[in-house]
Amino acid sequence: MDDVPAILMATLHHLLAFTVFASLLFEHLLFRKGLTLADAKRLQATDTMYGLAVVGLIAVGLVRVYFFGKGSAAYFASAAFWTKMIAFGLVGVLSAYPTVRFLSWMKLTNAGQTPEVTELDAKLIPWLLRAELVGIVVIVVSAVTMAQP
Repeated sequence: MDDVPAILMATLHHLLAFTVFASLLFEHLLFRKGLTLADAKRLQATDTMYGLAVVGLIAVGLVRVYFFGKGSAAYFASAAFWTKMIAFGLVGVLSAYPTVRFLSWMKLTNAGQTPEVTELDAKLIPWLLRAELVGIVVIVVSAVTMAQP
């Protein structure tokens, strides 16, 4: 029974990670030039869910590092842990531009107007979302490596 809190935290961590991945994938599939108002609102809602899941993932991850598992010293001594943290940071940096763009549409979408996707955004945002998804794969490989005995 002593493992129940650790199991619950690990489960929550994984569910949040899956939510982050699913949100990014959905954004990638939905984003395009010529968005409808409904799709623009879906992108904004999905990006909000993505952000909340990332915040939750960080919080739960910190709890796991400091209170469960191998202990913080073991994590901090692990190259796989640092690879995971660097990849997580890079994914965060890559996500800034799409998030700012989606937030910039708020006034329009709240007024019932459809935002226009610029040529630059039509090229850049899908590339950024793909790079984030690749970063998530690096994070998963690092997490699996960390879990090895």
